[in-house]
Amino acid sequence: MPITYRPAILATLSIAAFLLLWQGLAHYLNTATLPTPMVVINVLMQEISTGQLPHHLGITLYRLLLSFSIAMSLGCVIGIILGRHKQLDYFFDNWLVIFLNIPALVTIILCYVWFGLVESAAILAVIINKLPNVIVTIREGTRALDPELLNMAKCYRFGRIKTLRHVIWPQLHPFVMAATRSGLALIWKIVLVVEMLGRSDGMGYQLHLFFQLFDVTSILAYTVAFITVIQGIELLILKPMDKHAQRWR
Repeated sequence: MPITYRPAILATLSIAAFLLLWQGLAHYLNTATLPTPMVVINVLMQEISTGQLPHHLGITLYRLLLSFSIAMSLGCVIGIILGRHKQLDYFFDNWLVIFLNIPALVTIILCYVWFGLVESAAILAVIINKLPNVIVTIREGTRALDPELLNMAKCYRFGRIKTLRHVIWPQLHPFVMAATRSGLALIWKIVLVVEMLGRSDGMGYQLHLFFQLFDVTSILAYTVAFITVIQGIELLILKPMDKHAQRWR
């Protein structure tokens, strides 16, 4: 394979092209609403040195990880149950359709109105928005399980845990990873809206504050920091987990 075709080289060239395009546009427009990458990086470093960015980023990550863990755990359990029991699936299918079509903003507002501007309401709003997506993805994965493999597990008298580990999990793994990746991409955006509407800290609150001050440079600096963290989670946690789970292939 030629060196220029290697994925790492192509990814680096792609990021460099994006930064050059950004730099060129900033110079061409010469406006405060589009600062150059270096100006954004300088503000980013200042925010890190003062401790403001790590503080708010840490709070947002706490909310993200807590709500994401609860939504994924509940969603996997309910999705498997609905996928394995048709009558329950028929009964709750309309519920899923309703919750899938409720706008995230409506759920957030209702949670704040019903439970007040408290931390538990914020976490609950994020969970309610994410949970139906996980349930539907896992339910479809459970429906696609190979019945012959399940019968084989019965013939060999596998216990429930052994069947789940060696028969069900390898088949469900692609669906779980799809729910994880799509959920991570969706849930942090919901967390920012939750923080913007009803919290006094976190990345969403800070972005709302910068919007009121028309401080585009700080908005971009915080956005770069958050995207970097989310990409770090993808590269350092999700991809190694995916590779480990599929090592048998």
